[in-house]
Amino acid sequence: MNSIPSSPFARPASEHSHRTLLVVKRLGLGLLLLLLLAGAWRLAQNLRQAETLQAQTAASQQRSVIAAHSRPGEATRKLVLPASLRGNTETQLYARSNGYLSAWHKTIGDQVKKGDLLAVIDVPELEQELAQSRAALAQVKARLELTRTTLQRWTQLNGTDSGTQQEFDEKRSAFLQAEADFSAAQANVKRLENIEGYRRIVAPFSGVITRRAVDVGSLIVAGSQELFALTQTDPLRLTVWVPQVYADDIKAGQEVSVRVLDSQGKPVSAHVDHVAGALDPVNRSRQVDITLSNKDGKLLPGSYVEISINVAGKSSPLVVPANVLVIDQAGPHVVVVDAEHHVAFRPVKLGRDFGRELEILEGISASDTLVASPSDLLVEGETVSVVEAQAKPAEQPKDKTAGKS
Repeated sequence: MNSIPSSPFARPASEHSHRTLLVVKRLGLGLLLLLLLAGAWRLAQNLRQAETLQAQTAASQQRSVIAAHSRPGEATRKLVLPASLRGNTETQLYARSNGYLSAWHKTIGDQVKKGDLLAVIDVPELEQELAQSRAALAQVKARLELTRTTLQRWTQLNGTDSGTQQEFDEKRSAFLQAEADFSAAQANVKRLENIEGYRRIVAPFSGVITRRAVDVGSLIVAGSQELFALTQTDPLRLTVWVPQVYADDIKAGQEVSVRVLDSQGKPVSAHVDHVAGALDPVNRSRQVDITLSNKDGKLLPGSYVEISINVAGKSSPLVVPANVLVIDQAGPHVVVVDAEHHVAFRPVKLGRDFGRELEILEGISASDTLVASPSDLLVEGETVSVVEAQAKPAEQPKDKTAGKS
């Protein structure tokens, strides 16, 4: 049986179908690959957006603080304290006897020397009492001489057994009694003479009269009324009270500067004379006495002055803005931000207060970043973001010619 010959178009149709299938497979693979790449890109975008959102969320929850920095302060501090000039020796003179002022010889502003007569008090009663005591002394003296002579005679008689022992003892007792009366009368006269000497008011030391509180005819009562005030003006003394924080830095012999207010002259140099060995428990300060030469007499006792003392600090202080300081029950402290932006609380030791700035003696270093006006919500170890404060622009100098015609 003869076979039937195949069609000439059968093979080309099969090849065309195979190619079509191959193209479809390749397109499918390309589309799948494109979908995979698009999915991977979308996943990466989602992860990036999630990380960005997480970072933004964390940043929005993180507090921001304003940074402040310290600057070096002066190693040597100038301590300025108020004081009043006083005389090296000052006293008020009172009367020791009652009477009337009969005369005064010195008044305010007069220079006097030790022993100069200042005033005289008239005491008539004292003069009469003194005259009476002197008369009584003369009587006692006469009786004493009589008893002495009598005793001498009875002593001779007693040696020859011409008199009795009883009479001799009586004569000797009378002599001893007269001798005692004479000593008492002498003491009384001496006492009245001393009181009579108090009528003369004399200067106990050289100086200047700063007050005279009586006039001729004034009634003087002993010990209750000031007559004169006397002051020694060279040298002068003054006393200052040094706060406890500087008490250990003041030494005897240390040089100080004294400036009289409302004076055009230069400050006067002086030295610390005495330093108290303890603090006053009331004001927590240390008393310091200073001696000031006043040979020309230009400085007046009672003047208000300012004392400048250079105090060498044990370490160089740091000056910080006042708004970094926090004071609570734990004491003064500041808030510091470290290199990893973590918050730390540091107790500090304070120095001088300048108003907008203050000194910190201990507790921080120059490289520390401080927090200005720290919030009460900050906690130890919290992470914060630091914002540097913008420096204020320098003020332009005003035109001095403005407003002038």
